[in-house]
Order: sequence, then C-alpha cells, then structure tokens
Amino acid sequence: MAGHDNINGSTEKSSSSMDDLPTFNAENMQNNMKVILYSRTFMAIIGGVIAGILGLTSLTGFIFYFLVMAITSAALTAKAKFSIHSYFDSWNRLVLDGFFGGLMSFVLFWTFAYDIVHIF
Repeated sequence: MAGHDNINGSTEKSSSSMDDLPTFNAENMQNNMKVILYSRTFMAIIGGVIAGILGLTSLTGFIFYFLVMAITSAALTAKAKFSIHSYFDSWNRLVLDGFFGGLMSFVLFWTFAYDIVHIF
C-alpha cells in the first residue's frame, strides 16, 4: 500500500497550521482503493465457494459473508500496520468501502458451489 507524501519532509518545522495537514497523493489513494476492491471481491468469491461447499443456507450463509468481510477488514488494517490514516483519508474507506459490493459475487459463487456439491 502506498502512503501519503510529506512535502515539507519529516525534519522541517512549519510555522502555519496549513502546512501541518497531511497531503495525500491522489494516485496512491486510487491504488489503495483498488487494493481494497480487489481484496474484497476475491474474498467474497472464495467465501461464496466455501459457504456453498459447507452447505450453508439462508441466514447462516449471509452471516458467513459478513464474517468473511469483517476478517478481510481486519486483515487490511493489519496490512496497513494499524496506521489507517497513513494510507487512507478516513477509516471508513478501509472498513466499509466495498463491504456490500462483493455481495453479488458471493451469492453467485455460493449458489454455484452449493448446486455442484449438494444437488448434482
């Protein structure tokens, strides 16, 4: 993951409060958001296949999805070394973005794997 850029350097002291604000590189922010999107989509697909193979149905399957997404959020936070504001402008970006985006992929692979293993 790419961090933010500090224009003034870490050793220089600034006199105005505007210079103390962290500056984010837009390209790095986009790259970080792509990493989150790809990670969540991949984990939704893997989670859907696992839920289908385990034979989870109804509410237990959706609870499993939310559990997988919570684990993914924790793993991404650990990947950022628990310093979320160094890589993202807010914690919502890491924890909540793409949370429901992978739901359709999860349901698709969940039903596909369930049909292959338990019906056919």
